[in-house]
Amino acid sequence: MRILVIGAGAVGGYFGGRLLEKGVDVTFLVRERRKKQLQERGLVIHSVHGDAALEPKLLVTGEKADPFDVIIFSNKAYHLPEAIRDAKPYAGAKTIILPLLNGMAHMNMLWNEFGKENVLGGLCFIETTLNEHGEIVQTSASHDVRFGEWSGERTERIVALEQLFSGCNARFRSSEKIVTDMWNKYLFITAMSGVTTLFRAPVGPIRSGKYGQEIIYGLLKEIAAVMRAHGAPIADDIEEQQLAQFNRIEAAMKSSMQRDMEKRQLIEADHLQGYLLSLAEQYNIATPLLKMVYHNLKIYEANRS
Repeated sequence: MRILVIGAGAVGGYFGGRLLEKGVDVTFLVRERRKKQLQERGLVIHSVHGDAALEPKLLVTGEKADPFDVIIFSNKAYHLPEAIRDAKPYAGAKTIILPLLNGMAHMNMLWNEFGKENVLGGLCFIETTLNEHGEIVQTSASHDVRFGEWSGERTERIVALEQLFSGCNARFRSSEKIVTDMWNKYLFITAMSGVTTLFRAPVGPIRSGKYGQEIIYGLLKEIAAVMRAHGAPIADDIEEQQLAQFNRIEAAMKSSMQRDMEKRQLIEADHLQGYLLSLAEQYNIATPLLKMVYHNLKIYEANRS
């Protein structure tokens, strides 16, 4: 199977690189600037799971290529319309679309553009960034991808992907409850990015402060209430489960949105917190903490340039 990874950034470059390292036929769709950088330096991964220096196959938007068997979207949500436009010429009638974006708002767009039957559910867990040389720096124990059919079925194409991904130096796992997995991650990262950006601190000082547990739990409760109203298949005690998860992670952990803010980069405020607030208004659910988080993010966006 031939895989096209949209972009070769911190996430797509890492997971695509691990597949390339295994010997999978992987091509990266990149901009001219990134192409030049990768041609000069290679695709370099610095990781707690082992380093790699690879020579990737590259494709620039508009270049001719036969349709790929799998297209992996790992870009930020604010680049999704552009990424879809660039990827569509390389998608055939049976191309599998595997999105690794955060949140849920992107699914309708992908369904509309590629057909619901071609789009899997997917997510990833990883802490990674690009350094000043465009090299991938991966620092967390987690380097996981989950994927599955929206229906939960273990179809022939899921089995084929399991075989394709097996044995690479990253954890690719199929899931028969990928929809629940995606909503669960959405809940956690929205709360995690929310408190870390609001307080400009890693999770340790936030959760250990006098009001930290109350604030984190309150935000989880608000988000979960919105998700339940929308029909998301989350557990009755998901707030307690995720508060316990907050208390287990490393004290120095920062959210990716927080790191993006520290670099004065674009953020996914509208895709994550904003989408939930639109649902909250639709279902008439009070979300004062979530509004505070979102307001803080929008102030950052207004002052970023």
